[in-house]
Amino acid sequence: MYVILVYDIGERRVVRALKICRMYLTWVQNSVFEGELSEAKLKQLKLRLKRMMNPKEDSVLIYRMRDKKFSNKEVLGVEKNSTDTFL
Repeated sequence: MYVILVYDIGERRVVRALKICRMYLTWVQNSVFEGELSEAKLKQLKLRLKRMMNPKEDSVLIYRMRDKKFSNKEVLGVEKNSTDTFL
């Protein structure tokens, strides 16, 4: 499945959240990640994030799509980290 993950994490934990998310997804902009994940990998990612989060202060939003072809991304201005692959 194709996943877009967005987080709002406290300053003390934000670096850990960034490192965890980069292990599973592609960083596209501050606090925004996207990529293909299996159900098992998504479950691992969520578990690792839950362990480091403060549920009273932090939030993570996860958008799931069956496939990237069902998404449409429009970028205005500078694209911070392109996820396009040139072959």
